[in-house]
Amino acid sequence: MKHVPVITPEEAANIVQDGQNIVTGGFVGSCCPETLTKALEKRFLEKGEPKNLSLYYAAAQGNRDGSGADHFAHEGLVKRVVGGHWNMVPELGNMVNANIIEGYNLPQGTISQLFRDIAGRRVGTITHVGLNTFVDPRNQGGKLNDISEEDIVELVEIAGQEKLLYKAFPVDVAFLRGTYADTNGNITVEKEVASLEGTSIAQAAKNSGGKVIVQVEKIVAAGSLDPRMVKIPGMYVDAVVVAEPGDHEQCFGHPYDASLTGETRVPLSAIKADCMCTKKIIGRRAAMELRENSVVNLGIGIPEYISRVANEEGIGDFMTLTVEAGPIGGVPQGGSQFGASQNPECILDQAYQFDFYDGGGVDQAFLGLAQADEYGNINVSKFGPRIAGCGGFINITQNAKQVFFCGTFTAGGLKTEIKDGRITILQEGKTKKFLKDVEQITFSGEYANKTGQPVKYITERAVFELRKDGVYLTEVAPGIDIKRDILDQMDFEPKMDGEPALMDWRIFRDELMGLKNN
Repeated sequence: MKHVPVITPEEAANIVQDGQNIVTGGFVGSCCPETLTKALEKRFLEKGEPKNLSLYYAAAQGNRDGSGADHFAHEGLVKRVVGGHWNMVPELGNMVNANIIEGYNLPQGTISQLFRDIAGRRVGTITHVGLNTFVDPRNQGGKLNDISEEDIVELVEIAGQEKLLYKAFPVDVAFLRGTYADTNGNITVEKEVASLEGTSIAQAAKNSGGKVIVQVEKIVAAGSLDPRMVKIPGMYVDAVVVAEPGDHEQCFGHPYDASLTGETRVPLSAIKADCMCTKKIIGRRAAMELRENSVVNLGIGIPEYISRVANEEGIGDFMTLTVEAGPIGGVPQGGSQFGASQNPECILDQAYQFDFYDGGGVDQAFLGLAQADEYGNINVSKFGPRIAGCGGFINITQNAKQVFFCGTFTAGGLKTEIKDGRITILQEGKTKKFLKDVEQITFSGEYANKTGQPVKYITERAVFELRKDGVYLTEVAPGIDIKRDILDQMDFEPKMDGEPALMDWRIFRDELMGLKNN
């Protein structure tokens, strides 16, 4: 077995050449190879090279502070970025909006699967995921601006079925991260919150004739690593870089937490309950939909409250919560720790998690609600000039057996009072969320109706349901005036079957709802 060289960050940066395709690992604030990407940024700022890179990544990478993939946000350094999620890289988003670089947004899970297909020298990834959304080439094909002209997604027909082909590309350089490397280059990830798609990216680079550089915490002697913990074997690795101090946090801004890796477990009773607030109200109503022995996916933001409500109510173990990054079981985390779960039972590679999602393995999915329209479409990916990106939203929502979109009814300054089993709107949000037409279709109501998928929209004041002939208002919160607080705050009029039902009064009282006894 060869000894893999241990090189400096500067030497790693010098490996990248003009015009190459580079792939980076990472998930929001976890698993990002900061030492490597910072070194590449430094080289460009000092020497003006390399130029015209094409950057590919699956999940969000960064913390909206210049970290993660935003190290590439310099004119001339990159010419194209293809990513699953853009919200954490605002500077790259600004460059796309200014037509400085080409930009594409593709489903996160499909990109993670595409790395495997590149490794296997296949033409690309062929899937139903993305049909009828903005990724469909009949709409936008995932293109984010006027200069993104190449069609990297193609509509194909196979066995009489419409599918999308996400085209393969060669991986010239991979920047990845692990925990330990032995002197033979074998890489483990035992202190990371997830293994993500490190194996697949390394294979894709190797089989493309590219280079694999891995950032690690420490070098250990050959033969000292448990082979069952090795996620990237040394034969894939061209060089190893020991992380600079501060560049190898488990999650940005957080010390190492052993309960996120399975090394230790913490009692869930130690998790503090949330005070009554608008977001908790939504989490409580959504938690009432949870079914025993179900497989559940929770998105980032308000859906995070659902797991905390479930634990508070003592039903956290009734279902298996999953996170697209790979964790199964436990309590999904938020913020820069999104992608991790406390007390996970299993941590899969991200692509395997999405295989299960795409095949309909999720019984119930609870995702965010940013914009909805009269056709039941949802937009969470683009708002005016702000590029948020779809992340795993399309994979998850398009394929779950039931999907629930959870969010406040309006945005931007909404204030409420929750008292005596009622909710009062003290100040309406400045921005309406229920529009005549959404800006971008991240979830297709038409596709959901075509497949017979049950869909609900849960807010603090009302619940809606998608049916074949449109969106129906089915529940209204106690204390809410339907005309003033709902209909006047929407750009379309929902359908109704008579008087909507009252939302359960228990949701609005500051005591346990008793869901365990339901």
